Amino acid sequence: MAAIQLGLIGYGISQAGSAARAAARAESLGNDGVAAGQAAASSWLDPEVSPDQGTDTTTATVVVTVPSVIPLFDPVTLERTATMPNDEDQD
Repeated sequence: MAAIQLGLIGYGISQAGSAARAAARAESLGNDGVAAGQAAASSWLDPEVSPDQGTDTTTATVVVTVPSVIPLFDPVTLERTATMPNDEDQD
């Protein structure tokens, strides 16, 4: 059970990182970063996407919750952040 839990946590880390990159990239291009981040992660991880567009860069943070498969253990919350340069063509 512990090996399965560790595998799920690794998967959650990967999904959160991919979703953060997708959200930051979409938002930096003027698109919907929240939708892009949610689409890039497995829905059962319940991704919470928070893009923040600055002057030169956009940073997106994604938080996912990995359920516990081991009885009496709480779910694991993971957070990943990605930063992308803003599209120079935006107004």
